[in-house]
Amino acid sequence: AWTVVVALPLVIPSYIGAFALIGALGPHGMLQEMLAGPLGIERLPDISGFPGALLALTLFTYPYVYLVVAAAIRGLDPSLEDASRVLGRSRWATFWGVTAPLLKPSIAAGGLLVALYTLHDFGAVSLMRYNVFTQAIYIQYKGSFDRTPAAILSLMLVGLAGIVLWLEQRARGRARYYRSSTGSKRPVTAVRLGRWRWPALALCCGITLLALVLPVGIITFYLVRGLAGGEALALSWSAAGGSILVSASAAVGAVVAALPVAFLSARHPGRVSAVAERLTYSGYALPGLVVALAFVFFSANFTPVLYQSLPLVVIAYVVLFLPQAAEPIRGALLQLSPRLEEAGRALGKSRLRIFSSLVAPLIARGALAGAGLVFLTAMKELPATLLLRPTGFETLSTRVWTGATAGLYSRAAAPALLLVAVCAVPLYGLARRVEVREMQDVEVRAE
Repeated sequence: AWTVVVALPLVIPSYIGAFALIGALGPHGMLQEMLAGPLGIERLPDISGFPGALLALTLFTYPYVYLVVAAAIRGLDPSLEDASRVLGRSRWATFWGVTAPLLKPSIAAGGLLVALYTLHDFGAVSLMRYNVFTQAIYIQYKGSFDRTPAAILSLMLVGLAGIVLWLEQRARGRARYYRSSTGSKRPVTAVRLGRWRWPALALCCGITLLALVLPVGIITFYLVRGLAGGEALALSWSAAGGSILVSASAAVGAVVAALPVAFLSARHPGRVSAVAERLTYSGYALPGLVVALAFVFFSANFTPVLYQSLPLVVIAYVVLFLPQAAEPIRGALLQLSPRLEEAGRALGKSRLRIFSSLVAPLIARGALAGAGLVFLTAMKELPATLLLRPTGFETLSTRVWTGATAGLYSRAAAPALLLVAVCAVPLYGLARRVEVREMQDVEVRAE
């Protein structure tokens, strides 16, 4: 069950998490109201600034590292650890000498995802009133007719993202990590923790409490308090419909665009496929605010018919999140032997018939996983939506942003809860698939 629970904070956008932390721990927040009566505390220290931004981004980005490292642990070659134990090394010595170095690329990859997310983040740092590039770019764009300062800041932010990518590549170095065998996969061994069971359980519960229970509880508290105060419940069904429409369209568009890239990479590896694959990642590496500004400039000057239109929002989402659809499809194709397709062609079937009757059913799960990831991420996207949406078009993310920035927490609570609920559906499905697969492969061993 923890496989699903610890991944669930991904459904909470960082700006909703920041809004919940401010409502709970900030001045005049829920904690201050609880302490005012018995202890007479009239004001708590301000959580805004760097400490609040750090706490919010840490709590709601750790699943990126967890999911990547957990997948790497499941794929480790157990014979290496077995050999170390046979040579008389303790479990801790085996971990630090064998397991940890093998996990280094995955830890670096998870750290890279978090670093890029932090560079791209706009909502959490803005609510925490911490000055960063994304906030400055948005202020320059909204507050001036001259787009030059926003463009200069965007280039600086792109350069900073490039430095992060370069540092990650340098840290990874030339080391290569391979499995020593290609045999059948052995069951995962679940180790009984003994006396460490309760500390481990307390750690998992503490993280879940801060990253999942606290935000949902605070948002619910503000919703209930608003209703008790006579405020009308605004469930924002039109905004929910708008969010689902553009996110679902982006998910379908990303899968369609990812299919040729994934096929080229999996079936025809080489320089051309490598360049195509890297190009799909270029949009993902760029901050959403920068990509949105580029689309604003392009559409305003070359395709006015697309300016501030829903198709432009969907296209921007596809560019931003294309790798999330491409990688699961590519992974499914790599598991599918090319000889099956060759056998179909030998029987005289067309490529279209082979794809529709043979390939598509076998990669459907990968495509569905990719579509779910794109849908989840697009639902939470804020800066690109703020800049590209048509006038008067609302999504759940923009509703939350409008209420939170105005300090109307009760008004922001309903769309925030609705957004979390909608995002939880695809994430629960994806996490549940992983959990079922793990349960089928687990072998329990007592220590």
